[in-house]
Amino acid sequence: MKVSQCLRELSLHTVCEEARCPNRTSCWNAGTATFLILGSVCTRNCAFCAIQHGRPAPPDDDEPGRVAAAAAQMGLRHVIITSVTRDDLDDGGASHYVKVLKELAWRLPDVTVEVLVPDFRGETNAVDMVLEQSPDVFNHNLETVERLQSQVRPAASYERSLRVLAHAARSGNTFVKSGLMLGLGESEEEVYSTLRDLRSVGCDLLTLGQYLAPSRTHFPVKAFVTPERFDAYARFAYKIGFRGVVSAPLARSSYRAADLFQSLQARCR
Repeated sequence: MKVSQCLRELSLHTVCEEARCPNRTSCWNAGTATFLILGSVCTRNCAFCAIQHGRPAPPDDDEPGRVAAAAAQMGLRHVIITSVTRDDLDDGGASHYVKVLKELAWRLPDVTVEVLVPDFRGETNAVDMVLEQSPDVFNHNLETVERLQSQVRPAASYERSLRVLAHAARSGNTFVKSGLMLGLGESEEEVYSTLRDLRSVGCDLLTLGQYLAPSRTHFPVKAFVTPERFDAYARFAYKIGFRGVVSAPLARSSYRAADLFQSLQARCR
């Protein structure tokens, strides 16, 4: 079954569509997609993001089962679950993540699972709820360098995101991943400093990609980073201890995620 048909029939959202990902066609043609749970309306209004913001609907209790059904129909071997930010919910939506992960574990016990979570307002109890389900990869994006945080993601915090990643790393039962968009006005030294910060809190996996403004009203692109510079950042990341890196203009959080995780698994055997 085609990805688009499967998603439509099961009434599911994907970050591929909602965030206008440039890799959507190639990923869907390859039979992969990143599921967006907890609706398609975000409580935050980040300057870089195409996802609609406003007042979201209550969580859909049937969504976990539909996600698992779609993953089965698509024959996924590595399932990626992300969500809008739900600051309107007491636990930030963590309990809904738990339901999805339990459903996947029950229906598809052999698949690996990656979660790309919001910051849960820094509440470690919510982070722990997700970690207790033992996702294979725990991903939370830092998005940009510290200086630009207030402009790019004003409701978030550089230090809070680092604390979430550090807390996940201390759990010891998952690979920790994060990512940055480049071309927002950051300097090369700021990128290197940010990579050091991510590695210092125990981040294992890294994605670096070119920021592309979804519209003229979003944060503008300040620069287009060359492929050579992406390669240089990847070399530096490996040098300081990252265990897996995808660094390229069209790289996104979930881009080549299955390949990245499986290559890491192979090296850890």
